[in-house]
Amino acid sequence: MKNQIVKMMGVVAVSAVVFTSCAKAPEMEVTNAKAAVEAAKTAEADRYTPTEFNALQDSMSVAMNEIETQNSKFALFRNYKKANATLTYVTANAPMVQEAAVAKREEAKAQSEQALTDANNLVAEVKMLIEKAPKGKEGKEVLAAITSDLTLVELSLNEVSTLINNNDFLTAIDKVKAATEKANMLKTELEEAIAKKGKR
Repeated sequence: MKNQIVKMMGVVAVSAVVFTSCAKAPEMEVTNAKAAVEAAKTAEADRYTPTEFNALQDSMSVAMNEIETQNSKFALFRNYKKANATLTYVTANAPMVQEAAVAKREEAKAQSEQALTDANNLVAEVKMLIEKAPKGKEGKEVLAAITSDLTLVELSLNEVSTLINNNDFLTAIDKVKAATEKANMLKTELEEAIAKKGKR
């Protein structure tokens, strides 16, 4: 009887060790990885370093799927090593993606501001050419159309200025490019008209 009690206690002790040593889901690691990805997104990594940010999100999805797979298994057979490794990768790499996004954002800011300055200078050139352009009957109609188009360009550049003030540098760059292309077309048209006038 005494031996049976000892054996029973041994079994209970072994069972307790086995069950307490069962792998636990990496909750803290998930929290840390999610926070790191969120910090990168706050720095607009999804816009300025989309490839790297998408890779982070993909790795996060892989880790979460692996955790779900392990959770569906019987407790004794769960193993979260693979999920932990992926979460560690995400947590370690997210700050680098964040830093890269901040750097790209600063580049975009400088680029958009310079492009706006250049575009405004171009508009000033076009206005000077309008003054030099032929003012005949036909010329007046052309000049009226050019002046109207230039007004639209100026309105577009005002929008660019607002976008820059709102820190939307990528949209500002796209918009200022379109405005610059239009202003260059107007400039070319005026230069050709002035050149024809000079040949007469």
